[in-house]
Amino acid sequence: MSFLAFLLTAVVLAVTPGPGIAYVVARTVAGGRTEGLASCLGTGIGGMLHVAAAALGLSLLIAQSAMAFNLVKYLGAAYLVYLGIRLMLRKEQHSTVERVAPQGARRALFEGVAVEALNVKTALFFLAFLPQFVSPSEPLVSQLVLLGTTCVALNTLVDVVAVVAADRLLQSGPARAARARLMTRTSGITMVGLGAFLALARREAQ
Repeated sequence: MSFLAFLLTAVVLAVTPGPGIAYVVARTVAGGRTEGLASCLGTGIGGMLHVAAAALGLSLLIAQSAMAFNLVKYLGAAYLVYLGIRLMLRKEQHSTVERVAPQGARRALFEGVAVEALNVKTALFFLAFLPQFVSPSEPLVSQLVLLGTTCVALNTLVDVVAVVAADRLLQSGPARAARARLMTRTSGITMVGLGAFLALARREAQ
């Protein structure tokens, strides 16, 4: 799979409204832009911990068995389809921001790291998503780190934009709700299509 295909998919997934954006916006509402940006940095660091864990774990797995690694890729493709279907079927929810207390930039940073590092869904997503775009003929760890870092950078960039535009994001209205629904469904379709294509595509020779 080309890096361009990976990048386009990662961008679509990054801009889809989700818990990460809601969290940094909530921190911004509670403690201002500084606290919001600190939480963005924290979630970015937490995301990199998942990248490191995925790179190490998958590299050890393929060192033991190429067949096991291929099994992970098929299971990952199926998981992406599952996530996509859930997004497309998700019922409409009112966009609300959880009320949180201000706590200072330093604590927001460490809390952001903890929130993201302990997010099991993020770990599962990286394990499912990253292996789909690696080439078995190239060093595995460097590929996984590059792809994972790109995902984290895109997600963090979107979070920063959300923080800077927090006042606008907090406004409710039909147009904003429609855009959120469109992005969510686009993300769902992207994951279903990607997972199905990867599951059915002929694997490169190992």
